[in-house]
Amino acid sequence: MTAAEGDLRPVDLARAAGVSTQQVRNYEDAGILPPAPRTPAGYRRFGPRHLRALLTYRAMVKGYGPISAHAIMLAVHSGEVDRALALVDAAHAALHEQRLSLAAAGEALQALAGRPADTAPPARSALRIGEVAAHLGVRTSALRVWEAAGLLTPRREPGTSYRHYGPTDVRDARLIHLLRQSRYPLPRIRPVLDDLRRTGGSDALRAAIARQHADLARRTTAMLDGAGHLHRYLAEQSAVDGGGPAAAPSHPASTAARRPEAP
Repeated sequence: MTAAEGDLRPVDLARAAGVSTQQVRNYEDAGILPPAPRTPAGYRRFGPRHLRALLTYRAMVKGYGPISAHAIMLAVHSGEVDRALALVDAAHAALHEQRLSLAAAGEALQALAGRPADTAPPARSALRIGEVAAHLGVRTSALRVWEAAGLLTPRREPGTSYRHYGPTDVRDARLIHLLRQSRYPLPRIRPVLDDLRRTGGSDALRAAIARQHADLARRTTAMLDGAGHLHRYLAEQSAVDGGGPAAAPSHPASTAARRPEAP
């Protein structure tokens, strides 16, 4: 790296990205940034490539999340560009699966919300926890968790305290199961159930699905922005390297920890 390329301090990168100087150092140690050369006194010197890497990572976090963004940048700086691109593909594929799951859940939930409670599948008026779990294809522990969260309130048999699930309870359990398959957190399921129990309508249900669609749209947009940053970063580095992928030596984290660092 030339002197002109290494004229940025940690604080310069921190200000450009809106993070702390310690976070910049942590990013370099973690491989999110390429290795930074040291001055004779042991201070890190950063350059334009480090700034581009930092801004790329920060953009990717918004769509891919910190774990995936970290893995992608680490692969890039290890010279494994193919692996980095495979991780990008996997993230987009996972988002697509969430869209498919949400669409299927929306159709199933709308149909379920419109069914009267007395048309639920159980032939008897009440089922025990094991029977409901088998009917839904879940573990009995899941039903207990949903009950502890206040989403289910099965009747208890006097004396034995065995749980008895009526048709409405089974319908609600099925609804919870479908929502959980679409990655709904338990607190967000309560208003859906409350609306269904109170009015038999699906206003809260439609609102919940709309929020999920909006969340996916925002994440898709953020992923596109992050992928654009990554493409530019790889293209710029390829040009610097003469057409080859960016490769960097491993990070000497233990050595860096023993050297002095600029504030």
